[in-house]
Amino acid sequence: MPRINIGLTEQQRQGVIDLLNQDLADAYVLLVKTKKYHWDVVGPQFRTLHQLWEEHYEKLTINIDAIAERVRTLGGYPVGTLEGFLQISTLKEHGGQVPRATDMVANLVQDHEQVIRNLREHVDQSGEEFHDQGTADFLTGLMEEHEEMAWMLRSFIEGQALDPNTQSAASDTQTPVGV
Repeated sequence: MPRINIGLTEQQRQGVIDLLNQDLADAYVLLVKTKKYHWDVVGPQFRTLHQLWEEHYEKLTINIDAIAERVRTLGGYPVGTLEGFLQISTLKEHGGQVPRATDMVANLVQDHEQVIRNLREHVDQSGEEFHDQGTADFLTGLMEEHEEMAWMLRSFIEGQALDPNTQSAASDTQTPVGV
C-alpha cells in the first residue's frame, strides 16, 4: 500500500485512529445496550421508549459505520470484535439485569454523557495534539448527536410522574422561568 500523505505524520494518524477506535467501541456497546432495552422495556412507557430507542439505535448504527470508515480513511483498521470493543470501551455492560424502564433511561443517559465527555476530550486531542481538524470536526458532529439523544432521554425522566391521588396534573408541573 502506498504511503499516505495527507499532512499528518504516521504518529498523528495512529493517535487519532486509537481515539476513533475507542469511540467506535463505546458506540457499539451503547448500541447493544440500547437494542437490549428496546427489546426488554415494559410498562406504560413501552411504546414511547420502544420507538425512541429504535430511532437511537438506527442513528448509532449509522455513526458506527461512519467511525469505522474514518479509521479506514486514515489508513487504520477499526476494531471489529466484541472482545476488542469490551477491552477498550469506557462503557460497561449490565449483563443479566432487566431494570425498570426509568432505570433503563437513566443508564442510557449516563452512557451518552460518558460518550460526550470522551468525544469532547477527543475533539481537543485530535485538533490540538494530532493536528487533525477533519477528525475533530467529525467528532464534534458525533458529540452533538449524543448531546441530543441524552437530552431526549433526560427529558423523559426529568418530569414528575402524575400522582392519581392529586387534584390535578397542573399542581405536579413546573413552569420554566420566563415562560
